[in-house]
Amino acid sequence: MSSLDAVLGRIDQDIDQSVERLFALLRIASVSTDPAYKEQCRTAAEHVAADLRSIGFAADVRPTEGHPVVVGKSNGAAGPHVLFYGHYDVQPVDPLNQWKTPPFEPRIETLPGGRKIIVARGACDDKGQAMTFIEACRAFKVVTGKLPLPITTMIEGEEECGSKNLFKFVSDNAAEFKLDLALVCDTAMWDAETPAVTTSLRGLVYEDVKITCADRDLHSGVFGGAAQNPIRLLAKILGALWDDDGRVTIPGFYDGVKDLPADTKADLQALNLTPEKFLGPIGLKTPAGEKGRLLIEQITTRPTAEINGIIGGYTGEGAKTVIPGQASAKVSFRLVGEQDPEKVRDGFRAFAVKRLPADCKVEFGNFGLAPPLQLSFDNPTLNKARAVLAEEWGHKAVAVGAGGSIPIVADFKSVLGMDSLLVGFALDDDRVHSPNEKFDLKCFHKGIRSWARILDALAAT
Repeated sequence: MSSLDAVLGRIDQDIDQSVERLFALLRIASVSTDPAYKEQCRTAAEHVAADLRSIGFAADVRPTEGHPVVVGKSNGAAGPHVLFYGHYDVQPVDPLNQWKTPPFEPRIETLPGGRKIIVARGACDDKGQAMTFIEACRAFKVVTGKLPLPITTMIEGEEECGSKNLFKFVSDNAAEFKLDLALVCDTAMWDAETPAVTTSLRGLVYEDVKITCADRDLHSGVFGGAAQNPIRLLAKILGALWDDDGRVTIPGFYDGVKDLPADTKADLQALNLTPEKFLGPIGLKTPAGEKGRLLIEQITTRPTAEINGIIGGYTGEGAKTVIPGQASAKVSFRLVGEQDPEKVRDGFRAFAVKRLPADCKVEFGNFGLAPPLQLSFDNPTLNKARAVLAEEWGHKAVAVGAGGSIPIVADFKSVLGMDSLLVGFALDDDRVHSPNEKFDLKCFHKGIRSWARILDALAAT
């Protein structure tokens, strides 16, 4: 029997204890965004550090201006030195009355058909996922007495409120964390049987734009037809952002956007994500993105522009005949490939200014700039992970982009110079951020086994 087979066997034998260890962490109400839970967040950090120490890591709880970061280090055997990133904080539980049982009292529920799930806040995002990695390390230590390669952990407590203090922490300690590869377990599978490696994360530009025309709201009967209406101007600017084929019309917007390799696109097409499957459940039928692109491309590997809100004029009950003095909108862009967030921001602002009359003014504000992340499709680490995930799950592991963002992962590349391997075991029905959050017991169990296989494969690099 190989050492990997022995480790996998140990994981199977120890799964009940692994669940109990996860339950102990889930019982801690580490809600990061609410100051009332500051001590619970500290307790969760101490708990994670103690658990890492129990399997031989030198672990400490590092302070930040917010919640602390757990840093653990273990030399392991020879091989690439990897950084594992996860988070111990969770979302608020509101609305509490929609939970079937208390959110910090974890339980196993059996669904019709025998499917078992772990129910609790943080079961999936991200305590359960982080523990898949820690439990894989535990199995290696029990069976072989050491880890298969050097590992450093960075488990933070503010992901659910924007990781606002982690960026400075990473920058201030860059020399310590410039390792060979980052491993991230905060993503999803394609479906309950098909594993996935996330090869890209979309970046973000989020802008606030406010147009001012007259110095006050005006009587539309007196000034209508002569005075500029900022809502009309704003609508004209926003409406011009797309052409009839759904492409964004800002000059230079697509600089740095590349087409997928043919084999990767064929893999995505074979997943058969249809409008009926994706849009049907929300009452829609027709994709609104770029014509000629697969729906899965539109939501994962192509850039987007979206209007998130418009404010202006009278919006109360009844009628009030005014021409507003001001109108504003919130506009966000999801970025891919090598798009530059600052260039996209500046391009949008120039686009708006160009369409503004001389006697009106525009003000801009920014809520966020985050670059996209793209892992090379010929990266040997990616190929190793896909191969061993296929062995574990019995299905080809897809390489797929994620529509959302994990901003700190971009810093791993830009600040630390590391690629990231993003492997997660969440499912679409895990109710992440919602009442009755869950994590399939199968995903937890096989997630541990998957990380054991990945670590073993990386050690052979």
